Amino acid sequence: MTETTQPDTPRQWLALSMLPRVGARRLMALRQAAPVWPEGWLARLPEEAAQMLRYYLQMPGQGALHDRVEAAMAWLEHDEQHHLLTPCHPAWPAMLEELPDPPPVLWAWGRLEALSPPALAVVGTRRPTREGQDNAWRLARDMAAAGYGVVSGLALGVDGCAHHGALEARGATIAVLGCGVDVLYPRTHARLRQQLLAGGGLLLSEHPLGTRAHPQHFPRRNRIITGLSLGVLVVEAAMASGSLVSARLAMEQNREVFALPGSLHNPQARGCLWLIREGARLVTCLEDIVQELPERQWCGATLAPAAPEPGAPDAIPSIAATVAPPLEKSPEDPLWQWLDDTPVPVDALVERTGDSITALQSRLLMLELDGWAAQVAGGWVRRLA
Repeated sequence: MTETTQPDTPRQWLALSMLPRVGARRLMALRQAAPVWPEGWLARLPEEAAQMLRYYLQMPGQGALHDRVEAAMAWLEHDEQHHLLTPCHPAWPAMLEELPDPPPVLWAWGRLEALSPPALAVVGTRRPTREGQDNAWRLARDMAAAGYGVVSGLALGVDGCAHHGALEARGATIAVLGCGVDVLYPRTHARLRQQLLAGGGLLLSEHPLGTRAHPQHFPRRNRIITGLSLGVLVVEAAMASGSLVSARLAMEQNREVFALPGSLHNPQARGCLWLIREGARLVTCLEDIVQELPERQWCGATLAPAAPEPGAPDAIPSIAATVAPPLEKSPEDPLWQWLDDTPVPVDALVERTGDSITALQSRLLMLELDGWAAQVAGGWVRRLA
């Protein structure tokens, strides 16, 4: 009989991932050492973890670890879009194997096909300027339209704009979470989360079901965002921000780092300007990114053959037009038609529509969550028309 050097069933991987004092780095070291499963693994695990795993393997159907594993399996079997990715799974992202501490398992909710295209990460501040929001949306849309997957963290601000942009182009987008995939966070992204799942996207997390969001989870989450990607684009980031952590991780993982320049007077742009000074590639459009990717064999997208001549139409919309299906031109809510590039106060909208302030605020919030409107000084403006 051929000896096996690692677990070969989802239940065994689940049991391993739930052991105490056994982190991702230790499990990666065990996988690389390739001891015989399970005896060699048991000999190398901490005593408490080894005892727990031995009991699970020798006494099937008994113990607290068995109950936790079976509860997880019940969730997996409840819906065909619930998945558990392990290093033995055919959809396991091979690029994660380049990390010193890849997650032992990945919980997934959505379409695994979202993992197929070569991916680019988009990260940035949770409080972007309007220009930052539009830049994140536009570049993510263009990435998706050109055949790249868009990876981000489903957070407020730049993350949400990036997911919206990818969905607008009917492209693949992946949200890597700092909580369980069954936990809604942030709550204001309930609609975006629903749209992502309905649009063929994927939620990913290394945390077990039911895990609540916690600040310490997000820096760890970032290594997966960058690990899944050929490169990371930073759109507006302060000097002390998680986005710069992502950029550092990307450099350590030998990924490309891109940054959008911004105003010297915008605190949210200082992190990007610092990254550019430190060697990140300054970008303004998709072509700037694609030219830096290794060998271009990563994606079969059809890009414009050359940069447009001065005064010629921008090449980016032509990519979206030729690669992506027709885009939706406006939201269903007619309130959007009353907005413009000039801020419109809520009391002016009350006069124009005849609605109450409460009703208008609810409708404006939905337009904002869907990426069609933004609140700025002086009122509300259109976005992403």
